[in-house]
Amino acid sequence: MPSKYRPQIFGWFGDLDKGPYSIPLHDDRLIYANDNYCAFIRQEHNDQIFYTCLYFIAIILLNVTIIGCVWLAVLHDNSKIEFVDLVVIACFITSLFALNYAIPEFYQNAFSRLGSPIIFNRKTGKVYVNESYFFNFKVLRHPKVFLQPKKRRIQEYDWNDMHGVIIHNFSRNALTSTVLMVCQPGTNQVIDHVMLDPARPATGRMFVWGWINSFMVNYKSADIDDGEYKTDEEAKFKTDMIEGEGWPEWMVEAFNATSLEELSTIKQKYNIKP
Repeated sequence: MPSKYRPQIFGWFGDLDKGPYSIPLHDDRLIYANDNYCAFIRQEHNDQIFYTCLYFIAIILLNVTIIGCVWLAVLHDNSKIEFVDLVVIACFITSLFALNYAIPEFYQNAFSRLGSPIIFNRKTGKVYVNESYFFNFKVLRHPKVFLQPKKRRIQEYDWNDMHGVIIHNFSRNALTSTVLMVCQPGTNQVIDHVMLDPARPATGRMFVWGWINSFMVNYKSADIDDGEYKTDEEAKFKTDMIEGEGWPEWMVEAFNATSLEELSTIKQKYNIKP
């Protein structure tokens, strides 16, 4: 049975239901939580280093392959097409597609040095994302424009419009990923995607999703003191993980908003349009 969210995301495995869960977290991606909000990182530091190096090597090898294919095509006798020509063409096209995937992944890992925390405020029902991204390839643009690594997505979402799905990440270890599908209010029409849990064995794929659902309804199983920073270490958490990462002042203040009315007051203070 296909996903109810359209358009369906590539690699879809199953939709996830919202609601409180009594599942312990057992996960070190929870960075901080208090009675108002919680913060999860999407990628651990060691993973970032590993994948940055991996994709950097892949980019070099792919470029070498592309250059080699062009070199072979130039030197070859063009008067006849042989099987080796088809192989070269196939390798060239495949390498171009792979490079189109490897470059964004490299930038995502290299320039999200603190794991791109995602913030969930249970009292306002808002979700805050601030991350580097590299998915804006434009044609007929100077390379300096689309090779700029400091592109950012800084966004406020409504939790009610976000729905979880599980996708395959096509790894040898049969890992899955949890993606938040951002839909138009009251519909299943997807307008954005947010990665929540990038790599998880099948047996643990409900940990983060279940904990966040429980937290958003203040369910007793969501132990808010399980994070890397304890509940009374909010100042240290913000100093280490938030400051210097480009979070807008109003958004940092909105983390602790206790109602939609208070959130509206914060936005008016900073002249943020609804």
